[in-house]
Amino acid sequence: MAFDWSGVLSGHPLHWLLQGLAVTIAVTLVAGAIATVVAVLLTALRLSPLAPVRLATRAVVSLIRNTPLLIQLMVWYFVGFARLPQAIKDVMTRDHPWATLPGQVSLAGPEFVAAAWGVGLFIGVFLGEELQAGLNAVAPGQREAAASQGFGAWDTLVAILLPQALRNAYEPVVGQYLNLMKLTAIACSIGLAELTYQARQVESFNSHAFEAFAAATLLYLGLGLVLERALRAVRRA
Repeated sequence: MAFDWSGVLSGHPLHWLLQGLAVTIAVTLVAGAIATVVAVLLTALRLSPLAPVRLATRAVVSLIRNTPLLIQLMVWYFVGFARLPQAIKDVMTRDHPWATLPGQVSLAGPEFVAAAWGVGLFIGVFLGEELQAGLNAVAPGQREAAASQGFGAWDTLVAILLPQALRNAYEPVVGQYLNLMKLTAIACSIGLAELTYQARQVESFNSHAFEAFAAATLLYLGLGLVLERALRAVRRA
């Protein structure tokens, strides 16, 4: 069956595709930064000399890793947002033209914040697991050598252990960042109802729903390939 792209690359379908792509890129960038911070923090806590800290960290990691992402997104949106101080909620729900994506998606809005934080935390836990596996392959004398040179615990982690762990586990780490980008589809289109609603909107406009979803697939595939190439270029640099 030949595709008719003329109706997809104009009007409502094109707006829908570009809106989804813009939101995906924004969530990926913000959630990627959150995931990186979470992974480093969890790695540091796992190396704590205090047994209760290590035990609590393992418990948190297990809870986040084994709870479906969709459930976590719902909890952060419906429970987390409700627990915030009213002053913060007022700021988040206020109009911010400078921080508004196509489709009137606000970067400060509770939906975007819940999506970015939920995906970032979820992937951050798995990134921490990959970094821990990389750390396990680091020669055991590295910490002692760093201590003898006057490095503190944090400096040892950031300057010596993490770079080596990242080299040891770079391919799995790249895979987790790619998973993060793909999971934005769950964060941006919470379920089948939203997807089918968009399909009906396109279908009612010009009967090109199948072509529109094919175009969306190609856009996401291209974004994934660009992200993968960028991450591998970072390693070569």
